[in-house]
Amino acid sequence: MPDAKVRRSVLFLTLLVHIARGQVSYSIPEEMEKGSIVGNIAQDLGLDLQRLKSGKVRIYSRDSTEYIELNRNTGSLLSREKMDRESLCAKTTPCALHLQMIMENPMEFYTITIEITDINDNAPSFQRKEFRFEISESAAAGVGFMLGRAFDPDVGTHALQRYSLKPTDKFRLELHNQADGSKIVEMILQNPLDRETQSSLILLLEAFDGSDPVLSGTVQIHITVLDINDNAPVFTQKIYKTTITENATKGTILTMVSASDTDEGSNSVVTYYISDTVEKNVAEIFLINEKSGELILNGLVDYEKVSHYEINIQAKDQGGLSNACKVIIDVLDINDNSPSINIVSSSHSISEGSKSGTVVSVLNVDDLDSGVNGQVQCVLNDDIPFSITSPSSNFFSLQTEQELDREREAEYNISVICADEGVPALCSSVSLRVQISDVNDNAPVFEKSHYEACVLENNTPGLSIFTVKASDADWNQNARVSYILEDSTVNGVSVSSYVSVHPDSGLITAVRSFDYEQLKDFHFLVKAQDGGSPPLSSNATVNIIIQDQNDNAPQDGDNLASYISPICLLFRTIHRITQTQESLELCRTGIIMKCA
Repeated sequence: MPDAKVRRSVLFLTLLVHIARGQVSYSIPEEMEKGSIVGNIAQDLGLDLQRLKSGKVRIYSRDSTEYIELNRNTGSLLSREKMDRESLCAKTTPCALHLQMIMENPMEFYTITIEITDINDNAPSFQRKEFRFEISESAAAGVGFMLGRAFDPDVGTHALQRYSLKPTDKFRLELHNQADGSKIVEMILQNPLDRETQSSLILLLEAFDGSDPVLSGTVQIHITVLDINDNAPVFTQKIYKTTITENATKGTILTMVSASDTDEGSNSVVTYYISDTVEKNVAEIFLINEKSGELILNGLVDYEKVSHYEINIQAKDQGGLSNACKVIIDVLDINDNSPSINIVSSSHSISEGSKSGTVVSVLNVDDLDSGVNGQVQCVLNDDIPFSITSPSSNFFSLQTEQELDREREAEYNISVICADEGVPALCSSVSLRVQISDVNDNAPVFEKSHYEACVLENNTPGLSIFTVKASDADWNQNARVSYILEDSTVNGVSVSSYVSVHPDSGLITAVRSFDYEQLKDFHFLVKAQDGGSPPLSSNATVNIIIQDQNDNAPQDGDNLASYISPICLLFRTIHRITQTQESLELCRTGIIMKCA
């Protein structure tokens, strides 16, 4: 018989791919070597490899166990370790891993189903090392004796298929089908026993699976022949049914089974016990009073782990005859699990120019309870421009509900509250902080639309006249204001030969010395432009008034000016220092008075 590794190597790795509506399915055998290729997700979904990298693709599974990894360079799904189908799924078929593949920018996710197919890597085995019976020599042909079942964690043709019993001169096997698909193994006496001829027998019970080559397991049956006990116990019912809530306390009596034996004396005394079951922890959770037949809860039951139990109870008399019944227990769910919220993907920053409906975060919300106790609805805290929807089962999308304005609100603290529909409802919450990034949607604004200032003639070139100021409601580079002198002419000469504007401070400086007798005033435009792309701007008008100075000799009739000029000089000096509206008016008054 070839060893298990050779048998597994004969299995061809058949990958079945099916894509529909963002879903892809694969089928692989269990026990594949670490690093084996499951399939090429990029090819099967028609995705470009560069998209896998730019989209920060990752594989997400509901639990923390990661059996599959993604090679972003090739788009291949690889096994991270050997997978044992029996450990993952027990008898559940099909056995499958359910994964999600998440990509960002834009956000997309796909459902991946990987079916783990069975290989024949387990032989049938018995929980007991041996069976022992004491059988009366007066036992009639046709009397049955219950044997423990063999267990094979494999499924399909690899699972347990048949039994054999040797030798066959005294006993034969009879199998009884159960509702769950299992078989009760019963040993039937077909020829009377004679204690005086043979006081003990050793039989070999063997269990076989249906693979090729066949795997098997054996157990010995030791029989001691006794005198007189010709009636086996008989249960009042073959099947008992009961229910229990998952919060039931230890010591709760679930039901009571009852069997009677028509023999007399010690041969009529019946003892109850729990026989072998597929669920290995049944003996820890339940116990039976061997005298009364009361079935008692001895541990905790959890609906989310096991919702249904089937327990085989045997009644055995002191002569070794036995009979069996089944107790079916259905566990009732209570709302004892709060929703579990997992952030699958989240954007910590979003542009204020984002369209309504932009996805900010994807959440996976699970509730282990069943029915309405496991149905979850999620809501957000009030007065925020976001909404939450459920694009698919157990997934929720947090998205914008309207256009955002960073200048009105630069950051949002979003509370997502998820509650189930149980009574009373249980809820969980998670907080997300989303910053609103700036776009250049505000132009600079001058403090005034019109500025006016006086400059005394004969000034020194480079003289600082005054400063214009503009502000921008945007942030960072979009709010950085630069000042630009708009091109225009004064007396046919470019205005830039008269004044200059500092691009950062807005300080207006005289480029030349002014002469009142040639130029009494002039005006120009200053543009404030932000650092956005494209930039936004606004203009302000600046009017410069040239003040006269007594720089010309008096002529006839100018005696009055000789008295007024010192006063005008004082006014001009005050304005140059303070640049206030009052000093400006004094300058104008001096001009009206024709100070010279």
